[in-house]
Amino acid sequence: MSIKNILSESEYKLILATEDDRIADLSEDKLLKLHRRTRRARNKHVVQYRRTGAAKVSAKGGRGQAKKANVKRAERAEVFEEALSRVSARLAVVAHEAAEELKAERLAAARAGSSGPSKDGKKGKGKVSSKGKDRVDGTRDKSGRKKYEASSIAQGQRRQAKRDKR
Repeated sequence: MSIKNILSESEYKLILATEDDRIADLSEDKLLKLHRRTRRARNKHVVQYRRTGAAKVSAKGGRGQAKKANVKRAERAEVFEEALSRVSARLAVVAHEAAEELKAERLAAARAGSSGPSKDGKKGKGKVSSKGKDRVDGTRDKSGRKKYEASSIAQGQRRQAKRDKR
């Protein structure tokens, strides 16, 4: 059976986007997005396959009969599993190349400007002339932190309201 017959149009387009010739020239960020989409689709179809299979066991009278009635969902899950493996393999290669490139840059920067003691032999006084910036917690301004704190406050208020109701 052709995969076109078992997939919707959007799912088929996603599978086409994971072919080797199409992912060969994608950047790491685009590969990450494609990987995320493919993984979500694979998880969706695996869950559907397992749930419908479990539901059909009692109706069909056994696992063997239920499996035969659930072949299309199994094929869909397998198609997405293969697509995810292709994208994962390509993403691993691209990430490794990026890591090697970054390592080479850092080594070159380290060789160019030494962070060790000065070579002229002069000793400093051991004190820093400027006070620098005060240390301020920058995480408190982040939206995620605000949401976390608001959620925590709301939980406390709900707990208190529950106690007050007694």
